[in-house]
Amino acid sequence: MKSDGIKYTEGSILKSIWRLGWPAVTSMLLETMLSITDAYWVGKLGAAEMAAVTSSMFPMWTVFSMLTIIPTGLVAIISRAVGAEQTEKVSRTARQGIQLSIYVGIAYAIFGYWATPYVFDLMGTEEAVSQMGISYLRIFFIGVVFFFLNDTFAGLFRALGDTKAQLIGTISAVVINIALDPILIFGLGPFPAWGTDGASIATLVAVLCGTTVYLVMIKRGRLGFKLGFNIREKIDFKLARAIMIIGAPPATSSMVFSIVYIFLNRIVAEYGTVSIAALMVGNRMESLSFLTCFGFSLAASTMVGQNLGAGRPDRAAKSVWAAFGICAVYTTIISIIFLVFPRELARFFITDEAVVSIAIEYLRILALSQIFMAAEIVLDGAFAGAGNTVPPMAISIPGTIARIPLAYYLCFEVGLGISGVWWTLTITTWIRGLVIMYWFSRGRWKKTGLMKTT
Repeated sequence: MKSDGIKYTEGSILKSIWRLGWPAVTSMLLETMLSITDAYWVGKLGAAEMAAVTSSMFPMWTVFSMLTIIPTGLVAIISRAVGAEQTEKVSRTARQGIQLSIYVGIAYAIFGYWATPYVFDLMGTEEAVSQMGISYLRIFFIGVVFFFLNDTFAGLFRALGDTKAQLIGTISAVVINIALDPILIFGLGPFPAWGTDGASIATLVAVLCGTTVYLVMIKRGRLGFKLGFNIREKIDFKLARAIMIIGAPPATSSMVFSIVYIFLNRIVAEYGTVSIAALMVGNRMESLSFLTCFGFSLAASTMVGQNLGAGRPDRAAKSVWAAFGICAVYTTIISIIFLVFPRELARFFITDEAVVSIAIEYLRILALSQIFMAAEIVLDGAFAGAGNTVPPMAISIPGTIARIPLAYYLCFEVGLGISGVWWTLTITTWIRGLVIMYWFSRGRWKKTGLMKTT
C-alpha cells in the first residue's frame, strides 16, 4: 500500500503522535475559523443576529454528531486493517463508507430542512431571532451532504495515517469562507447584503470546495490504492452494520449533548438575548482548546487502531497517554489565558458591554474545566480506535443529561442566575473526565470492541 499515509507501529511514540496530530489539530483549528469568522462578522450586525447564529449552532451540533458515525467506524476498521496489512479490506470498507455518507447525508438534509422551525419553537427564542435563525439553518441543511462527505474522506485518509490530506481540504474551505463572509454578509461589489444568511451561504460554498479538493486528491491516487467507487455498488450490510455499530455510540453521545444544549439554551434565554450572545462567545473561545484536543484524539485513534492491528496493545496505550500529556499542557495554558484576559477575548467578538460582562464570568468559570475536557476527548478517541465505543457513551450520556436538572437547580433554586449554567458545564466536565480516565486505565479496551463486530 503506497500512499502519503504511514504505518505508526514502530519508532518514537511522541514523534508519531506529533506527526499525526499537528495536521489534525491545524485542521480542527482552521475549521474553527469557519465558525469564528461567521461570529466575528455577524457580531458586527448586533446582539439579535449573534443570538440567531448561536441558537442555530445547537441543532447544527446534532448534524455534526451524525457526521461522526461513519468516520469513526471507518477509522477503527481501516486503521486496524492497515496494521494487519489487509489492503483489500481497506478498499472495500472505504467504498462502503462513502456510499453510506451520501445516503445518510441526503436523508438528514430533508429531515433537517423540515424540522428547523419546530426546533426554534422548542428553544423559545424571540421572534426576530427565530426568523433569522430558521433561514440561516435551512441554508445549512441544503448542503449538509457535503459535510458528511468531507468527514468521511477525512476519516479515510486519517486511518491510513495521512492527516495532511485533511489539512489540505480544510485550508481550501477556510480560505473560501474567510473571503466570502464579509462580501455576502454586508453586500460588497455586485452582491446584496444577506446578513446572517450570507454567513451560512459562505460556509456552504466553502465546504463544497473542500469536497472538491478531496475528490481531486483521490483521483490523483493519494490514497495509494484503487478505490473503484461505484454508486451502484450494492451495500455490504454486514460491513455497513459494523461501521454503524462502532460509530453509533459516540454519535449518540454527541446527539444527546446537542439536544441537552437546546434545553440549556432555553434556560439561558430566560436571562435575555445578551446571555445567549455571551454563550456564543464562550463556546467560540472554548473551541480553541476543544478542537485541539479533538485533533490529538484523532491521532490517538489512528495509533490505537494500527497498533492493535499489528498486535501491539501496550504501544497503543502509551500512545494515548502521550497524546493526553500534550493536551494537558496546552489546555493549562488556555485556562490561564481565559482567567487573565477574558475581557479582551470577549470584545474580539462583540462590543456590547452587557454581553461582554456575562462572557467574562463564563470564560473564568470555563477555565477550571479545560484539562478534564482534554482527558475526556482524547480517551474517547482512544476507545474509538479500539472499536470499543460503548464505555465513553456510558459515561457521557448520564453526565450530559444531568446538566438540565443541575442547571435549573443552580440557576433558580440556589439563585446563581446565569452563572448556574456555567458552573453546571464545568462540574459535569470534571466528573466525566475523571471517570473516563479510570475506565481507560483498566485496559479492557485492548481485548474488546472491534472483534465483536467484524
